Amino acid sequence: MPKILAINAGSSTLKWKLFQMPEEHVIASGMVDRMGLSNSEFKVKYGDGQKYVVNQDIPTAEMAVDMLLKALIELKIITDYKEIQGVGHRIVAGGERFKKSERLDEKSLKEVEALAEYAPLHNPAEAEGIKAFMKLLPGVPEIGVFDTSFHSTMPKMNYLYSIKPEYYEKYGARKYGAHGTSHRYVSHRAAEMLGKDLKDLKMVTMHLGSGVSITAEKDGVSFDTSMGFTPLAGVTMSTRSGDIDASLVAFLMQKLHITDPEDMVNILNKESGIYALSGLSPDMRELEQTRHERPESQLAIDIFVNRIVKYVAGYIAEMGGIDALVFTAGMGEGDIVMRKRIIDALSVFGAKIDDERNNVMAKERLISSDDSKVKVLLVPTNEELMIARDVMRLGK
Repeated sequence: MPKILAINAGSSTLKWKLFQMPEEHVIASGMVDRMGLSNSEFKVKYGDGQKYVVNQDIPTAEMAVDMLLKALIELKIITDYKEIQGVGHRIVAGGERFKKSERLDEKSLKEVEALAEYAPLHNPAEAEGIKAFMKLLPGVPEIGVFDTSFHSTMPKMNYLYSIKPEYYEKYGARKYGAHGTSHRYVSHRAAEMLGKDLKDLKMVTMHLGSGVSITAEKDGVSFDTSMGFTPLAGVTMSTRSGDIDASLVAFLMQKLHITDPEDMVNILNKESGIYALSGLSPDMRELEQTRHERPESQLAIDIFVNRIVKYVAGYIAEMGGIDALVFTAGMGEGDIVMRKRIIDALSVFGAKIDDERNNVMAKERLISSDDSKVKVLLVPTNEELMIARDVMRLGK
């Protein structure tokens, strides 16, 4: 039976899952944490809950991949590298070059690296991981699965900014979106749960994690999405501001005596969102626990819900109706109260939540009431499985 590795490489982490296909069974999973830093941690989970942990310096992606492959043999998860018939890599930025998942070679890998200016924290790290697998597993298909490719179907009216067209033509200045692999998985799975063809549904998927993105799916494809040129745009997030007036950015830079634009972007990316609004934490659970004593916590919650509702309502109007609303990712899967707040705020569209059905975490379920005019679903995301499926499809 073919085995497929799904890889998610970051600047200091490398997460992975090994699937047996086509059964889509997870044989093992793990991660390397603090890669490139001192005292890195290498973890493997396999078998019936067994764990293997090593703490040592892991300075490079190539060393991390080498340890991973050797561990698969040493732990008898596989007996031969030939069992691995493909490796799929999550890549954040595909730009306009990569409109779908694609088998990678030396030429396309250089193109991934060239897109680093769109995702400087992600694409270079992902490219290093791909290089390591190409070297250590020569001849094994390497498949790039791009976060942005799902959104390449958006019409121009939804991805162009109202600026000079030459900025788009020369520099690629447009909306690209993010979390595309997650939105692709949950939209298809939601359609399956409803017994409908995705092409026949008007759907909004809500990926509510530390990063939050809202996507409208129409005619079976991404029609609009909240994140923009980068994942900084859109709704209020854990530490990201979401949408903000560009003039305010210039104003604050003057007031704060900031000369490097990257310093201001860093504030908007890492020191804003509900973390800044609450003055307490980027973790919604802490805000829930303190909202009665701290007005700031309640206000952060209110703003978070408000921005999501504005986007969802706008997308319903854009699409001319709504058949299904879908929650996914950490908060979307695990925050019962937040799901109810959002659906209650969308009751004007006939959406109603069933409190008993909604009383669940991270399980596939229809959570709307029988008399709801809109189907509301909870669908745990599975980006790694989507990657593995693309490898099976493209790696032959």
